[in-house]
Amino acid sequence: MKKLDLAQELSSNAYPGRGIIIGKSEDGKYAVTAYFIMGRSENSRNSVFIEEGKGIRTEAFDPSKLTDPHLIIYAPVRVLGNKLIVTNGDQTDTIYELMDKQYTFEQSLRSREFEDDAPNYTPRISGILRFDSGDFNYAMSILKSANGNPDSCQRYTFSYTNPIAGEGHFIHTYMGDGSPLPSFEGEPKLVGISGSIDQFTDMLWNNLNADNKVSLFVRYVDLENNTEETRIVNKNK
Repeated sequence: MKKLDLAQELSSNAYPGRGIIIGKSEDGKYAVTAYFIMGRSENSRNSVFIEEGKGIRTEAFDPSKLTDPHLIIYAPVRVLGNKLIVTNGDQTDTIYELMDKQYTFEQSLRSREFEDDAPNYTPRISGILRFDSGDFNYAMSILKSANGNPDSCQRYTFSYTNPIAGEGHFIHTYMGDGSPLPSFEGEPKLVGISGSIDQFTDMLWNNLNADNKVSLFVRYVDLENNTEETRIVNKNK
């Protein structure tokens, strides 16, 4: 698979929707994860990320403009023991609760499907990082309709062991703008990971469409001492 330039991938797509990136820093010292949200409607643009414990949650920037919270308000990032969970919806809680009961990542998602936002049927995308003995592995999942047909849910899980320094994978909800919005196709994209947390954060934010971007979360986890740094960028301030 060809390794793609992440800046180019973002800047060439006006509406990738929500996206998850997981990989390893160029120097091999950090596990890297990022999550961003975008929006076209006033409701979906009325959001900010705030820290909650070791994770984050979304919150309405202007509560008076919140018209439909059920796909907007959720915890995108939660930490369970040595596992970091990141998703584009309330399936974060499903994964957290069922993995706490010894279900696997894949098993925990069998109770969920794509979002109920006809006619888009937005895919549910999820990622998990597992830390162990100074290294980590990760997996990504997408639950999507059958080419826009909600009668069938298509489930895909991709697992990555021994991540390569300077590389990661990128999965997002939409192939681009449209009506209905076209769901992501194929396996997560192989992308380069480079720079410090601030450089990586700036690159992501600056290449997301200026009109549609809403919020961005980036975390670097030091694999040697298990410490972490987090950056949050909100368009609404």
